[in-house]
Amino acid sequence: MLFKVEMDVNVPRDYDPAKFEALKVAEKARFQELQRAGTWRHIWRVVGQYSNISIFDVADNAELHDILTTLPLYPFMDVRVMALCRHPSSTHDDDR
Repeated sequence: MLFKVEMDVNVPRDYDPAKFEALKVAEKARFQELQRAGTWRHIWRVVGQYSNISIFDVADNAELHDILTTLPLYPFMDVRVMALCRHPSSTHDDDR
């Protein structure tokens, strides 16, 4: 199943900068692992915000939940999820 996931990151201003940098490094590594596996299909940055819009390809909502909670920055995220399906008017034979 495909899901659109919007993630807004809200780290407290007084959070330890060194810990925050370590979290960002770990987050990037986890993202790239999921991207290589084909699970995290796409990611776009939202201009002017510490946010992204992503497309995940997973078996179901439980798998997506399990994946999102493994993200190092998850405790600082506001997440919105929307299930997607192929539109019948699409000219593509796949879900690209």
